[in-house]
Amino acid sequence: MTARDYDALPRTPANHVPLTPLLFTERSAAAFPDRVAVVHGAQRWTWKQHRDRCVQLASALNQRGIGRGDTVAVLLPNTPAMVECHTGVPMSGAVLGAINIRLDAETIAYILDHGEAKLVIADRELLPLLEAALALTSNKPPVIEVNDPEAPFPHTLGGEDYETVLASGDADFAWPLPADEWDAIALNYTSGTTGRPKGVVYHHRGAHLSAIGDILACQMAGPPTYLWTLPMFHCNGWCFPWVVAALSGTNVCLRAVRGPAMWEAITTHGVTHMCGAPIVLSTLLDTPNRPALPGPLRFMVAGAPPPEAVLAKAADAGITVVHIYGLTECYGPAVVNEWKPEDDAKDGPTRAALMARQGLRYVTLEALDVFGPDDAPVPADGTTMGEVVMRGNMVAKGYLKDPAATEKALAGGWFRTGDLGVKYPDGYVQVKDRAKDIIISGGENISSIEVEEALYRHPAVAVVAVIAMPDEKWGEVPCAFVELRPDTEATEAELIAFTRTKIAGYKAPKRIVFGEVPKTSTGKLQKAKLRATVREAV
Repeated sequence: MTARDYDALPRTPANHVPLTPLLFTERSAAAFPDRVAVVHGAQRWTWKQHRDRCVQLASALNQRGIGRGDTVAVLLPNTPAMVECHTGVPMSGAVLGAINIRLDAETIAYILDHGEAKLVIADRELLPLLEAALALTSNKPPVIEVNDPEAPFPHTLGGEDYETVLASGDADFAWPLPADEWDAIALNYTSGTTGRPKGVVYHHRGAHLSAIGDILACQMAGPPTYLWTLPMFHCNGWCFPWVVAALSGTNVCLRAVRGPAMWEAITTHGVTHMCGAPIVLSTLLDTPNRPALPGPLRFMVAGAPPPEAVLAKAADAGITVVHIYGLTECYGPAVVNEWKPEDDAKDGPTRAALMARQGLRYVTLEALDVFGPDDAPVPADGTTMGEVVMRGNMVAKGYLKDPAATEKALAGGWFRTGDLGVKYPDGYVQVKDRAKDIIISGGENISSIEVEEALYRHPAVAVVAVIAMPDEKWGEVPCAFVELRPDTEATEAELIAFTRTKIAGYKAPKRIVFGEVPKTSTGKLQKAKLRATVREAV
């Protein structure tokens, strides 16, 4: 027997089909046609109805000249139309371009032009924003307008009505599988904190594997009831539209994230899973007069690890927190802090320290490491810092129309995250800072995350962001922007003194600024705005 004999076996349509998450919806409609797929206020769609609406959308788009490789931009909150677009748009062969609805008109105009959107599907509430953006574009795509009956708005740009468009489509349309699983399925733009946002291109294979990875990492057994608090425009909702489809679960839509609205959805529908930034978890837990959970709830949190006090409050409420980590360039989360049962017996501070680690690679991510300046793995000592790198099918195709940035990000066969971290003897990785957020004070590197974690341990601190502040003597020193919890008080001197009891004195902030910390629509702290504020003040 030789390799030639094995290689002679043919690859045929019978034994090789491009991986795509689109088939998840077809399976759920066939297996559980009457199970509820989407809930939105008084509206309900079963999996059969949802599947038919997705296919009708694909058919209608093809009728309007949309096909393989065309970009369909969507400007939608977390509504049923947004869930449908995640399957219906790529079923037409097109690429889904979900746009952050909190962006300014100029940035949206850039995205529409850069992505060469052939059509825009937009919620009527957002039409004034879209109109302002279209006034700045060279590309003037037609608009399909979604008038959400749960939140109708009078705005119109004279575009086609979304429901009318769906009615024109054929539910029996034989939508095409991707010609290649490397075909683009989605276009997501980075936050653009250091200039124009970059268009990150996802492929069908990566979206399929990322959804499977989410299911395994978050231990999602059985059909979940998933509450949409994470924006679907953010990394395609971390691929959870396809996760819920794969598990034949229920999407509970929510236009805006508010504490009472989240609790009403949780108790009414028996929500089992939700995702979000730490601020969403804090909002949920800090809701006055919140009811008891109707059943188990798993909250997948990404970004900065939740403070010890928040983790304790979540445990008391019966919420299981799963800490995950990723970037736009890896379909959202690709690393999970896989919790070890033996760690449950440890004390609160130790558990919080262990939970702060980002963790291990997803099963569907081929490799994760931390590289030093010589591109060699750093020692697994929990101390030596380097750049977090990853490789595999969960890394995006690259940046649209930006070969230089793509080459730089994928140099040497690894995706360079730009995050600085350490590796522990058990293989777990912990992110210590973004490379651009490291504070160099008197020649010493100070991790802004370490300072933030120390401040978060103060009971009055709700939100904190630490950045570098220019200093004549030390070059840079830490400056902390702090939001206090309701009905609490703390002074600058008190917080600085408190921090000194938790970390080395030279790492403590030299200045505390109280007030609301600016955040993106996904809950990330906008440190670029804070840096600009400090520069202007200095």
